[in-house]
Amino acid sequence: MLPIGTILHATDFSDCADLALRFAASLAKDYGARLVVLHVGAPPPRALESPTAAVPLPGEWRREELEARLRQRAVPGLPHGVEYRLEYADPAYDAILGVADQVGADLIVLGTHGRTGLSRVLMGSVAEQVLAAAAALS
Repeated sequence: MLPIGTILHATDFSDCADLALRFAASLAKDYGARLVVLHVGAPPPRALESPTAAVPLPGEWRREELEARLRQRAVPGLPHGVEYRLEYADPAYDAILGVADQVGADLIVLGTHGRTGLSRVLMGSVAEQVLAAAAALS
C-alpha cells in the first residue's frame, strides 16, 4: 500500500462533494490517515475591490454559516478525527493547493459535477484546475 498519512477533501457542499467525502473517509479509515475537510468561500465583493475600498463587514464573510455547513459533514470513527478548515480565496484552487501544502496532504480528494461541453468551458472545473496546478508543482 502507498503511504498516505494525510488526506485533504475540499467541499463545495454539493452532492458530488458529499460522495467524495465518503470516499475520502473510507480511505482515511483504511490507511489510518488524518482527514482534513476544507471549504473555500468566495471573498465578499468589497474585499476584491481597490485597496481603499471599505473592509467587508463580519456578516459579509458568512463565516458562521459556512463553518456550520462544514461541520455538518461529520465523519465518525476515524482514527485521527477530522480537522475542518475554512478559507477564503478566489480562485478556490489556489487555497486548496495552499492548504494541501500546509497540512502535508498526501492525497487530495475532490468531487466533480461532471459538466461537459459549453457548461464546462463557461464554468470551469476546480478539480481540473487543482489537478493541472498540482501536476505543475511536482
